[in-house]
Amino acid sequence: MFSETAQNSGDYFMKYAIFTFGCKVNQYESAVVEKAMKERGFERSEDIFAADAVVINSCCVTENSDKKARQLLAKIKRDNPACVTVLAGCYPQAFAERAKELGADILIGTENKGRIAELICEHLTCGERYALIPERPVGVPYERMDAADMGKTRAYIKIEDGCDRFCSYCIIPYARGSVRSRPIEEIIAEARFQASCGHKEIILVGINMSCYGKDIGLRLADAVHAACSVDGVERVRLSSLEPELLTQEDIARFAAEEKLCPHFHLSLQSGGRETLKRMNRRYTPEEYMGIVNMIRTAFPDAAITTDIMVGFAGETEEEFAESCEFVKSVGFAGGHVFTYSVREGTAAARRTDFVPKAVAAERYKIMSGIVAQLKADYFAAQVGQVREVLVQRRESEEYANGLTPQYVPVRIYGSGAKKHDIVKVRITSACGGDFCIGTEI
Repeated sequence: MFSETAQNSGDYFMKYAIFTFGCKVNQYESAVVEKAMKERGFERSEDIFAADAVVINSCCVTENSDKKARQLLAKIKRDNPACVTVLAGCYPQAFAERAKELGADILIGTENKGRIAELICEHLTCGERYALIPERPVGVPYERMDAADMGKTRAYIKIEDGCDRFCSYCIIPYARGSVRSRPIEEIIAEARFQASCGHKEIILVGINMSCYGKDIGLRLADAVHAACSVDGVERVRLSSLEPELLTQEDIARFAAEEKLCPHFHLSLQSGGRETLKRMNRRYTPEEYMGIVNMIRTAFPDAAITTDIMVGFAGETEEEFAESCEFVKSVGFAGGHVFTYSVREGTAAARRTDFVPKAVAAERYKIMSGIVAQLKADYFAAQVGQVREVLVQRRESEEYANGLTPQYVPVRIYGSGAKKHDIVKVRITSACGGDFCIGTEI
């Protein structure tokens, strides 16, 4: 039987492991869980099959993503039966009854991840199993989490949770609940903390960041300004954005922030008008292009990247061709192409006009080729430009690797720069869409 309550217990000196599926928000939340585990006296193990406790932070964007989490849980229970297992995140939140059948010792939805360490300790004390999966979070405040250093060159800061858009193919609004925005003072406090850890670039992340502030009377531009105002933070980057929620005023306010990176990942999904309607996306191709043009006017050197779905239910050859031509016309700097897969619990799953797998696979190949060429063209256009590159790591004594504000990876020669340094680099060549090469000036 599962319990929904637990009492505090003593610290434990045991080994733990965390396995994270999915998005940057999940990665951020796993770092918060890890911080709490260390504070409880647990020691990290790199071998999940030798750990005393394993946390699986799940994703349910596709059936394949939650299948991987289920398979990992089953393998841990088989190969390491004494291990305390925690299944957390979007999968148990969206499919609670099914998750309860998997045999995890602790189930946590998309809320209460900050309590995982506490619940593991309690389980070790009394053997009780716990399930903390409230109803879909609606009308509740943003859940505060203690800031954690993820140990990466760039720091993620979660500023928003939830989504109310209900695209017909997407389960995330059911898993993550309604929009909840992080208070400005908490964003500033965490930005200061991350700067104190040596991070010069921070990435603002959320489930639907364009909705930031709708529940507290603010706009995304307010969060951007807050992050940019912190001393020690030299670059602020936005993660994926829903385009139709950006206004001309928003973009003008973005352009006024010198620290904001001119890289905008605007989720497109399809360039086909009728396909977008069936997806319940709330813009037309023309409206999307209008937003792109506003950004390029405000940020002349902006990189626009995107997500593109092929093979959505009912997508005809004509619609796919329309999508391909639109993608070319935008001239993206890169993008993620993926094939539609049916997600149980969504409106689109009730359709019957699914595209045959072989057809969808061919469309994926075609669209991927288009996006790869656009990315190579964008990288080639960087040659001769001088960019400020954030060094992420040194591969050898000869060169270091880093990122431009436009999110172009650069291999820097002739530089003694170290991780976290920001150096001026002249781009001298491009290796297709893989990376550029440059020299420090």
